[in-house]
Amino acid sequence: MLLTPVSAVKPPLAGYRKLSQLQKPYINGYLIRGLRQIPCMVSTVKFRDRLEHVGVQWGIRRNSYMVLPGLYAAGSPGRQSPVLVTANYKLSFDMLRRELAGLDVWLLVLDTTGVNVWCAAGKGSFGTAELLRKLQQTRLDELVDHRQLILPQLGAVGVSAPEVLRRSGWRIAWGPVRAADLKAFLAAGLQKTAGMSRVRFGLGDRLRVAPLETVQAWPLPLAAVLAAALAAWLGGGRPWDYAWKTLLALGALWPLGSWLFPALLPVLPSRAFSVKGAVLGLLWALCMILLLQPGFWFALALILVSTSVTSFKAMNFTGATTFTSQTGAMLEVDKAIIPQLAGFAAAVVFAAIGFFAGFGV
Repeated sequence: MLLTPVSAVKPPLAGYRKLSQLQKPYINGYLIRGLRQIPCMVSTVKFRDRLEHVGVQWGIRRNSYMVLPGLYAAGSPGRQSPVLVTANYKLSFDMLRRELAGLDVWLLVLDTTGVNVWCAAGKGSFGTAELLRKLQQTRLDELVDHRQLILPQLGAVGVSAPEVLRRSGWRIAWGPVRAADLKAFLAAGLQKTAGMSRVRFGLGDRLRVAPLETVQAWPLPLAAVLAAALAAWLGGGRPWDYAWKTLLALGALWPLGSWLFPALLPVLPSRAFSVKGAVLGLLWALCMILLLQPGFWFALALILVSTSVTSFKAMNFTGATTFTSQTGAMLEVDKAIIPQLAGFAAAVVFAAIGFFAGFGV
């Protein structure tokens, strides 16, 4: 194949304003097809990539972790090579290109603003309009003789295959759930087994989003501890005594909602995430009441704040699981948010009553 080194490519190249946009670690050169130069991906995911993956799971560069949308080549694709479609979230892109080693395929990357396929499909950015726009922008029909696109199964909610066929002439085949099954899927003539279509959502999958939830929620326990210490100081009490007990009782809601909830998700009662979270929060509050022996008002406040906060945090997982649908999640949020806010507000009032009435922890 004809492969032009990155350093030899001279701007302007369609879709790029600066040469620096072409100099990426995941691009090792440019495939020459007529007058066109298509970025060629590296199939190896390096140690640096893996460090970035860990970092983005903890919120580092999460809002900018994306690749340039457009058309890429894996190997040396020709006019009969398959065309895969994915999102421009770099973690998804890396997991996919790793599985394309040894294959000759085209990869069409949609602009989902750095959101993965599943979430972007639900939000509409991995959708019919964006797919049609990228087909037109990349002029993909000039490079292949067929009119077949392979999209990930988890993107089906956002893309209308009949609409794409009607407006562009491109047919859509829905690929496997996991990139690891792509080679077998292509080798079988685009035929999926039952296992390729099944969305497995085990403990590891559920905990994968826990680090980001942990990072986003850290102000909650810090604010609770500082508020308790300040209240104790103003009331002539012992700030440290209030602080550590508050950290134990309320600060634990941080890992409780971020890690324990997704771990126990299948066994907690109810189908509603808000109810599942409230149950977990109630169990924790009862344990803390038995351990710390607070007064009546503080105990009541602890129950309300634990159930409200954990219920709210539980709803953050609705878009990252197979346990609910997009419409179900939206309906649940509408129904649960007012009781959660009311419970939290009541907890603040009861805690204030307990403090001024002298019912210390």
